Amino acid sequence: MPYAESNGIQLYYEQRGSGEPLILIMGITAPGEVWEDHASFWAQDFRCIQVDNRGVGRSDKPEGPYTISQMADDYAGLMDALKIPKARVVGVSMGSPIAQQLALRHPKKVSCIVQMCPWARCDRKAEAIFRHMVKAKAHLRPEDFQQFIQLLIFDKTTWDDDEEYQGLLEGQKEAAINPRPQPLHGLEGQAEACITHNVLNELSGIHQPSLIIGGEEDTFTPTWMAHEVAEALPNSELHLYPDSGHAFHWENLEDFNPRVRDWLKVHG
Repeated sequence: MPYAESNGIQLYYEQRGSGEPLILIMGITAPGEVWEDHASFWAQDFRCIQVDNRGVGRSDKPEGPYTISQMADDYAGLMDALKIPKARVVGVSMGSPIAQQLALRHPKKVSCIVQMCPWARCDRKAEAIFRHMVKAKAHLRPEDFQQFIQLLIFDKTTWDDDEEYQGLLEGQKEAAINPRPQPLHGLEGQAEACITHNVLNELSGIHQPSLIIGGEEDTFTPTWMAHEVAEALPNSELHLYPDSGHAFHWENLEDFNPRVRDWLKVHG
């Protein structure tokens, strides 16, 4: 299994495809394998690198709290270990703040960024959601915690679709038998990193092209967050999908995958 030593921990990663490197940074609670439906498409054009963030999957899970800047340094170290001097970066949810900090702390390593459902700072509601997520993890069975996450990220249109609903139920069953569940302290560390991330006044220093993309009905990271990030960046464009939630990238998979691929080809 491929591991790299970075920033004092062992990071697990997988690679697929060839061509110029594309770093894929996953969100809170999830391992890098969750990129599967996207990486399998983008690997036709790029060398996709899917990573388990610290605190989840096969990567090390030290006691927290973590910080977003610390996790960005994890990726910088991984790139050094893989001898990647510069890469395109796609981050989803927590992965977007990590991508922001990677561009701020290691600007020469980043050629362009796709920021999916991003934020530059948390308000009180966002902080409450992250803290409640930790409480839910502590008290719910894995399948019930998975349902809680699904309620946060999927729009009504997904719940109303019979086939998609069956997929949600299957996801809950898979969570119940997951051989590598995220430990509570790993989620606590990641949640604290999300809550304390605040770079709104620094985003003007990111000059790489950025695509800000999300769902208009996202109740987890609402659209004011995406607008705030897009307005603060000097070289950005914004696209929001209607009738879509935090998981807009699955709810609009057939449009999202080629849209991001084409944007990365032009701006990388």
